[in-house]
This record gives sequence, C-alpha cells and structure tokens, in this order.
Amino acid sequence: MRLVFAHARAMTVELFRYPAFSVPTLGFPALFFLLFVSSRHDRNATALVASFAGFAFLTVALFQFGVGVAAERETPWEQFLRTLPVRARVRFAARLLSGALFGLASAALVAAAAVATTDVHLTTSRWVSLAAVVVIGAVPFGLLGIAVGYWASPRGAPALANVLYLLLAFVGGLWMTPARLPGAVAAVSPYVPTRQFGDVLRGAAVGRLWQPNAWLVLLAWGVAFGLLAVWGYSRDEGRRYG
Repeated sequence: MRLVFAHARAMTVELFRYPAFSVPTLGFPALFFLLFVSSRHDRNATALVASFAGFAFLTVALFQFGVGVAAERETPWEQFLRTLPVRARVRFAARLLSGALFGLASAALVAAAAVATTDVHLTTSRWVSLAAVVVIGAVPFGLLGIAVGYWASPRGAPALANVLYLLLAFVGGLWMTPARLPGAVAAVSPYVPTRQFGDVLRGAAVGRLWQPNAWLVLLAWGVAFGLLAVWGYSRDEGRRYG
C-alpha cells in the first residue's frame, strides 16, 4: 500500500508542476456548467450538478490518463520505472488515486459554480454521498483512460480521447437530463457506461443511493476496461522490453 501512495504522490506533484495542463483540466467542467446550465437557470439544477460532477471525472480520466499516459510512455523516466519490480496493479491503483484527487477538485469547482449561480440545494449528507458515489463510479472511466494511454500512440491519444470524451458525455446524458436527449441518442444511451454513471449520481443527489442495475452495469464496464488496460500495458511492455 505504501508503494501505491508513493506513486500517487509523485504523479500528483508532477501534474501540479504543469499548470498549463492541470488548470484547464480542472476548470473546464465548471466553465461548461456556467455557460450552458447556470446561464439558462435550468430547473433541473440539482440533477445537472450531479451529472456535471461525473463529467468532471470523465475529463480527468480521459485527459490526465489517456493523453498523459500515452505521452509518458516516451519519457526516460517511464522507461526507468518499467525496470523496477512494481506490478501493474500498483501503478494502476496509484493512477486511480491521483485521478480521484484531481476529479474531486474539479467536481468541487462544479459544485461551487452551481451553488453560486443556481438554486441547487443539497444537505451535507447528500453532498458527502454524491462525493463518494462519484469517486467509486468513476473507476471504470479511470481504467478506460489508462487503456487509451497504453493502446494509443502519443500523437493519436488526444484525438481518441476527445472523440470518446464528447461521445460518452453527450450520449450518456451528462450535459442534460436523459429526457432531453434526441430520440436516436436516447435509444442508445442506456447501453453506454456514462448513462449508468449519470443515473447513480443523480440518484445520490436525491437520496436514492441503491440502484443495483446501474451499479452492476458499471461493474461490468469496469472489468472490461480493466482487462483492456492490463492487456495494453502488457502489450506495450512486450514491445519495449520483450
């Protein structure tokens, strides 16, 4: 466990040393919320602040992990780390822990924007529940980001991350309530992981934590993305050091 915390600390400190990357990643979801939700005084502000908290974690997962991991693979430091006797699960856990810290910071900015500009009202216990649910529910997307980082090239990762980011956020209904999705998109929405993520987040915001079907679907996606990430890590290791 100490190795996990040590790796997570090193990753977090390194990211904060690059404000040109960390500041936009942290602030974009709150800015997006201010532009497209608070400006129209949406009556579904409580549901939207919950889903935008998930959007904040999706941003971190695909750009901190997807783009970041792909870029790191080419660095001498990453090549050195690969020579150390550290298992992939330790490094993955450290990335997820570091991502959780960044995701919570980004989601907190969304919450602050919502409280300042809308009539959202959540009790302290519901804010805490929402924070816990968003961290747990975001794990599959962290694994997806890691998979993108190990499967895509450094040049291809930004494009792939952007496509996944926009599609998953829109089709999953993280930018609006699912009832407002266009007909064709609404038909596909229940089958993407971000829809289930949004459902458990909106449920947490209104005190409905137990949604077994949504959690089971998220678990299945998490297993699939985890296997894809491990496969990508092993494939990359075999190419470089096999």
